[in-house]
Amino acid sequence: MSKSIFFDMDGTLFQTDKILELSLDDTFNHLRSLNKWNDLTPIDTYREIMGVPLPKVWETLMPNHSIKEREQTDAYFLERLIENISGGKGALYPNVKEIFSYLKDNDFSIYIASNGLTDYLKSIVDYYNLDRWITETFSIQQIDSLNKSDLVGRIKEKYGITNGAVVGDRLSDITAAKDNSLVSIGCNFDFAQEDELSQADIVIDDLIELETILSEWII
Repeated sequence: MSKSIFFDMDGTLFQTDKILELSLDDTFNHLRSLNKWNDLTPIDTYREIMGVPLPKVWETLMPNHSIKEREQTDAYFLERLIENISGGKGALYPNVKEIFSYLKDNDFSIYIASNGLTDYLKSIVDYYNLDRWITETFSIQQIDSLNKSDLVGRIKEKYGITNGAVVGDRLSDITAAKDNSLVSIGCNFDFAQEDELSQADIVIDDLIELETILSEWII
């Protein structure tokens, strides 16, 4: 059978927390300089909702600001994220490159299905040279509904995928797997929540565990 693996990016492949607080502080310092924010940087609130599309993030963090102000903040935040990634301030999780190499050597197709924005994802893929393993990277921006289940469904349709697994740390990844008749593999990493992981078919603590889990798929 065809062997396809869909990976989430933030909190699954990329250690977002390495640049998250830094970039968020940069952004809210910018808002303070414009007299548009007078409180502490809401890093804890962001961590609680990590994994949702960015429009929802700013709606939650800045409920009393206008849509235009949220959009401007979103654009500034993206600039800071990309600059910090390009400056080498982020990091992949342990064994990302090792498991990608293993999957590629065993004829798995690798896709990224992320709630991150296109330019942000590209900065990570480019900096760490992940394109040597990844078939294609997909952003939630490519789906009008901003729903990860729909995004994974789009990838399945484009590549004619009938079997595979979704690897991710949040409920949206697990739901995307179930909605598309795929295996859900939850990652017990930084942003993961126990009640969400309990709904996954399989839970891992390190990406290298995928070698053992997926070995039965190797023909």
